[in-house]
Amino acid sequence: MLGVCRRYLKRNEDAEDALVEAFCKVFTNISQYNGNGSFEGWIRRIVVNECLMALRKKHALKNAYEIQEHFDLRDDQNVVADLAVQDILQLLDQLPNGYRTVFNLYVIEGYKHREIAELLDISINTSKSQLILAKKRLQQLLLDNNYPGVAARMGKVANR
Repeated sequence: MLGVCRRYLKRNEDAEDALVEAFCKVFTNISQYNGNGSFEGWIRRIVVNECLMALRKKHALKNAYEIQEHFDLRDDQNVVADLAVQDILQLLDQLPNGYRTVFNLYVIEGYKHREIAELLDISINTSKSQLILAKKRLQQLLLDNNYPGVAARMGKVANR
């Protein structure tokens, strides 16, 4: 779960703080787990929500903006197959908070744009545009960091 926190929060200390807070909530509310779905999924949802609350407290999501163009946002699950975990974290750390948060929620956690919009108190179009911009920024970062093959696949995904 620390890895989940780390994807949302740049600083290790912030990720650790969010994890501690999340596990306090898990242990305090363990009686609310009713056995529907996986226990890990229940914990993950608490951890993600705690990370989002930490970002809100820092007003880190206030700079999100919307673009009006419509893009078809299909994902290529093999885009990051060539990258090590540390490489991915370094790339995600270079994204602005809004991009990184929406990218994590959509691509990694599997949330829909409607759910992301509700969680972050933004519009659905803002969620979509933040994802598009995150993918484009990641593509450029991949090119800059000598991952041209991955960047080319990422470009195909971002332009769909």
